[in-house]
Amino acid sequence: MTVKHPLDPLKEEEIKLAVDILKADKRYDKTSTFSSAILVEPEKTVVQDFNEGSSFPRNVKLLGIDSNQDGGFCAEIDILAKKFVSLERLPGNEQVPYAMGDFATAMMLTKENAEYQEALKKRGITDLELVQIDPWPGGGFTHESIKSGHRAFKCISFLKESLEDNAYARPIQGVIAWVDLTLGEVVHVEDHGVIPMPTEHARYDAGSQSNLREGLKPIDINQPEGSSFEVDGYQISWQGWKFRISIHDVQGLVLHQLSLHDRPILYRAALSDMVVPYGDSDPMHSWKHVFDGSEYSLGRFINSLTLGCDCLGEIYYFDINQISWDGEVNKIEQAICLHEEDYGIQWKHIDGQGGAKEVRRSRRLVISSMFTVGNYDYGFFWYLYLDGTIQMEVKLTGIMGISAITDETYNPSQAPKVAKNIAAPLHQHLFCFRLDWELDGGNNQLFESEIELLPINGNNPNGTQFQSISRHLKRESEAKRDVAPQSSRIWKVVNPNKENSLGIPVAYKLMPGATPKLLSHPDSVVSKRAAFAKHNLWASPYVLEEQGAAGSYTVMHEGQSGIEVYTSKDRDISECDLVMWHTFGLNHVPRPEDWPVMPVEYCGFHLIPVGFFDKNPTLDIPPSCDKKNKS
Repeated sequence: MTVKHPLDPLKEEEIKLAVDILKADKRYDKTSTFSSAILVEPEKTVVQDFNEGSSFPRNVKLLGIDSNQDGGFCAEIDILAKKFVSLERLPGNEQVPYAMGDFATAMMLTKENAEYQEALKKRGITDLELVQIDPWPGGGFTHESIKSGHRAFKCISFLKESLEDNAYARPIQGVIAWVDLTLGEVVHVEDHGVIPMPTEHARYDAGSQSNLREGLKPIDINQPEGSSFEVDGYQISWQGWKFRISIHDVQGLVLHQLSLHDRPILYRAALSDMVVPYGDSDPMHSWKHVFDGSEYSLGRFINSLTLGCDCLGEIYYFDINQISWDGEVNKIEQAICLHEEDYGIQWKHIDGQGGAKEVRRSRRLVISSMFTVGNYDYGFFWYLYLDGTIQMEVKLTGIMGISAITDETYNPSQAPKVAKNIAAPLHQHLFCFRLDWELDGGNNQLFESEIELLPINGNNPNGTQFQSISRHLKRESEAKRDVAPQSSRIWKVVNPNKENSLGIPVAYKLMPGATPKLLSHPDSVVSKRAAFAKHNLWASPYVLEEQGAAGSYTVMHEGQSGIEVYTSKDRDISECDLVMWHTFGLNHVPRPEDWPVMPVEYCGFHLIPVGFFDKNPTLDIPPSCDKKNKS
């Protein structure tokens, strides 16, 4: 069971050993089901001082629930010493993430409930085998029948025509089953009245299409001499870049110790959490604001990728191991995809006065994973470029949440029609990424820069002049900021103790997209629970325990933890081990073209060097004119 590095993902044997140690303890409850097995990453100093062959800790955190009526257990196991480090019981308002066992239980309890069955009979539904149950988190808007601190789901339903059908074409409108998982029963069934079932199918598989498009010739991506990257375990090297990768159960795809030409940039970069709030008054949707990260454990819904479909070219895949609900180990093959892509022109200039005529092509390294959480699919793509740019792109696809409608219930301003008798509600997808900086080593500073128009005066008589201004953000309260595309607002991370040859402190800037923030009222339940989405930028000094943008455990929580609580101390960030939190996303206004499966929408951000180099770092790219291309 050789592990090369402190940040290497868990091996199958490590998960099995941790579970065995837990089961051997007298405090272990045989009814336990597991939601996560997470590597406890060592302190920064241990990782930064690591040399090949040196020892390091290897602890595993096991999360799950059992017969105790609380928030579940968090057991930390030292698998090298083969002993317990701690066993924590969580409170009812901060519970461990939902697990597969929770979903299965909720589905079973709902289908067995007499009141639920009666609601279906009103709609002419008697074959429960064709009913699909979707459990949604029970926190935030909790029915009075759910006891305080109990684990809960709200279950909505859909009807399939066959077992292979896309059930989302036929929502069972108006029926919501409230499941108290702690009690193990359905405690309330809402019935808002019968709405006729939509009749059209929404199959998106190739076999269900009347015809397939013709005339698309094959595109082959060929690297006859192989790829340009090197892989050593879970460490990757490419064109001066060096970094490690892993999959976290909540955060998904993680980059560790990212450096360029042996100059540190980011210690760790990953999703911290995300929220999907709905804006529709329809009782089937008005309460929805799922945390796909911390409530559902997005990382556990990772896809096994398919060569030639999810990724093209010369591909290198990484496998990962996850715990199953029963303590067994699931190996996810081809969970992370690594490859290179051509990316058009890097730079070009034609000197019309007789000088050089030069062009260079760009390429990028792509590190990606896909996650399917219920009806939605999310792709997380990290891109590294030859000029030092880092990009995170989220690709959103899958199937929208929908409602069955009549002419009387149709509300186009909140839920546009996307198909016959089907509407899809307005909603947001908001992602908070945690960026743990170590720019060129040492502590860093945070600046905000934007463009402002100069006043008309003697020096600016025509009112055409503008300038770039910067402001040093010195405390956490000053770093609660929002995007401003109209002034080209960016945020810059600076190492004041490292200068380039021009005497300018080295820096990287966060270039946000034109992105929304949370639309819910500041006093709303959603704003309290998803406070990280109130602003596009937050910053804090590094604290190992401060990882979750909405808190460490958000199932049934009320907003008592997370980035708003962390930064309420208004700590000094004027020069520190800096952590930046960036919230971005999109407002989804559904359209017919999004049905029955949604073409990819994109959102994300760039991290771009500013004075990190003395000049264009891609001047050394050799010319390449591929003679195999055809005109």
